[in-house]
Amino acid sequence: MAFELPSLPYSLNALAANGMSQETLELHHGKHHQAYVTALNGFVEKNPELQGKSLEEIIKATYNKADVAPVFNNAGQHWNHIVFWQNLSPNGGRIPTRLEQKLVADFGSVDTFKEQFKTAATTQFGSGWAWLVLGSDGKLKVTKSPNGVNPVATDEGKVLLALDVWEHSYYVDFRNRRPDYVQNYLDKLANYEFAEAQLG
Repeated sequence: MAFELPSLPYSLNALAANGMSQETLELHHGKHHQAYVTALNGFVEKNPELQGKSLEEIIKATYNKADVAPVFNNAGQHWNHIVFWQNLSPNGGRIPTRLEQKLVADFGSVDTFKEQFKTAATTQFGSGWAWLVLGSDGKLKVTKSPNGVNPVATDEGKVLLALDVWEHSYYVDFRNRRPDYVQNYLDKLANYEFAEAQLG
């Protein structure tokens, strides 16, 4: 069964007032994400060993293997974007009580969490991602990864938040101002209700 581009959980212009334009979503979701899905399906079609596997299984099976790096890159990016779209909300930026309590418990304060997340997102050289994950020790932590690598591949924990810091995710709206894009995400776009739901 072929992988498919998921529909956005909001309209293409729903995030414009919060700093992510319709043009960005049309390009990022409709072109970039679609290209990862199309490429991944092409690789799976040619490789019987990958057929019938879940996206997560493909990511784990191809991580850090040079001969199947293109498969991993497209599988990783497909998974990352599925989470990313759910991480955005027209009502973003509001942190619900249970998540706030967990952030304070594990980081000392919400501001400290935001500082750590912004640092991870802005210091990821080149293309990549910043993550808020729930580790196997039950504690929240901020991580970052290059290109299409994700916590599924590195087994770093359950993803609560994922921020795309590839240039195509912010260049239309913020040009080369990645720090402003990250701050805007944390304050106006981040779907903290989704993040809280991942706590279980």
